Amino acid sequence: MTAKSRRAPREPTIALINIVFLLLIFFLVAGTLAAPLDATLKLVDTEGLEGAAPADALVLHADGRITGQGAEITPEAFVEALDPDAGTDTGATVRVIPDREAPAADLVALARALRAAGAGRVVIVTERGLR
Repeated sequence: MTAKSRRAPREPTIALINIVFLLLIFFLVAGTLAAPLDATLKLVDTEGLEGAAPADALVLHADGRITGQGAEITPEAFVEALDPDAGTDTGATVRVIPDREAPAADLVALARALRAAGAGRVVIVTERGLR
């Protein structure tokens, strides 16, 4: 009689490869779902600050134009269109994406106009916050 040799159990490498492949596809799709920003927009560069994602944000261009979701809009109309329950107790949170070349005085004036229109909090989104 001959003794049967015991084989070591096989590793499930195919299952592991499939999981890694599915994760790769997921992250590729998830990274491309966000709408791209205007190609001519140059963002302000800051270091060490916490940022917020620009879901519904106002864009302040270098020439002073204010756009929201691709169309020109006034700060008052933008605040009126926001859901007040989505922000703080005093009003909605508004995110502003300024162009790097936009004058600081225009940014301050926009923030004041948003607060006067009823925004509870104004957040400035910078290049570091988008990464």
